[in-house]
Amino acid sequence: MHIADTVVPGAYVVTPEPHTDERGDFFEGLRTDHLEAATGHPFVPRQINYSTSRRNTLRGIHGVAIPPGQAKYVTCVRGALRDIVVDLRVGSPTFGAYATHELDAASGRAVYVPEGVGHGFLTLTDDTCICYVLSSVYVPGTQIDINPLDAELALPWGFTEPPLMSRKDATAPGVREAAAAGLLASWEEAVRDTHSPVSRKALP
Repeated sequence: MHIADTVVPGAYVVTPEPHTDERGDFFEGLRTDHLEAATGHPFVPRQINYSTSRRNTLRGIHGVAIPPGQAKYVTCVRGALRDIVVDLRVGSPTFGAYATHELDAASGRAVYVPEGVGHGFLTLTDDTCICYVLSSVYVPGTQIDINPLDAELALPWGFTEPPLMSRKDATAPGVREAAAAGLLASWEEAVRDTHSPVSRKALP
């Protein structure tokens, strides 16, 4: 698999290398050893979530407070979606920067979202299913929601008609309001190494 940096420090896009024959194809969706070589710290799955959505559904921007913090490994297992990660780490040199990728079941492309970085997506087909592999379990009251239509972020969702959104997302604060309320993690909190480091090495 190929792991590439994005404009958001610590966020990566992962593209698998499929092996195809007359039966179909096979690819490795997640290799924690490769991911750890790229990020420099362990990624230990603690919970796996799925959500299914109709076309033109907008979910996000979502994150988790630190503590407990939560990294995500996101893939599309059915359908297609436009995925966006946003740097929400106050004091980050790229605060407010975003990276966008199209994920679909056929390519197996994935996005790694580090702690302190927000995530959202717009579905491009009906019955789109997304999978989240999470580094921490759900803890009530620690979720962070940022309005995905915040004019200050100006995220390029690309929809041509009003998207379907939850009331929670539609009424969530903008990034400036969330920062002023102390809801967002600092750059120092987010990048502090709370795990045993692993050596960075070239991927095979």
